[in-house]
Amino acid sequence: MDTRTKEDFLNGQLLLIDKPLGWSSFQAVNKLKWVIRKKFDLKKIKIGHAGTLDPLATGLLLICTGKFTKTIDELQGQIKEYTGTITLGSTTPSYDLETAVDEVFPTDHISEDSIREATKKFIGTIDQVPPVFSALKKDGKRLYEYARDGIEVEIKKRSITILDFEITEVKLPELKFRVTCSKGTYIRSLAHDFGKALQSGAHLSALRRTKIGDYNVDKALAPKDFEQNLLGKLKDSQ
Repeated sequence: MDTRTKEDFLNGQLLLIDKPLGWSSFQAVNKLKWVIRKKFDLKKIKIGHAGTLDPLATGLLLICTGKFTKTIDELQGQIKEYTGTITLGSTTPSYDLETAVDEVFPTDHISEDSIREATKKFIGTIDQVPPVFSALKKDGKRLYEYARDGIEVEIKKRSITILDFEITEVKLPELKFRVTCSKGTYIRSLAHDFGKALQSGAHLSALRRTKIGDYNVDKALAPKDFEQNLLGKLKDSQ
């Protein structure tokens, strides 16, 4: 049972949430806001997240309440760790499973040695082009809006840092991986570029954020568990 008071949440709490598959980061924040307001009969409370996760990704979402929302920028700048799956031999326009496969490529020439050798090209500070299916803005419009309208736009490269890129399991065409990286890194773009480095194609087929700075998803709660702990029992809610 969560024994925190209304004053605790208003003064500021850092909540570690394990975002479910299919949920947007906004949905997770909205869920917690609803639960806190319900519990304490609040008309409003400041609440926000420190770093978006795509709906197709799961894992650690840091959600700040009250005065702790002032720390969001600092939290967003911390090193992040992800695990997931890269599927070789095919690409998608979104670089993940949001869109269908648009091209297929040979993989017969790819060996475990060449896979592990290719990871070395991505260690350190590198230039990365964000996916066209992303929420970044260009001329006041989200990039995914251009993509869905079939409009091609020039996307500028950005400098990001990959501290670790480890292939943890090879079962072609799937590769399990672990990455630690700086703010602003798109793992979807990393998967896409990794396919190119292997003279093939690739897309991201699973992603989980496991760490942000010193915070670990092992300590995080699913939104429903947070609700049950705070309200005492599960309610029919949004």
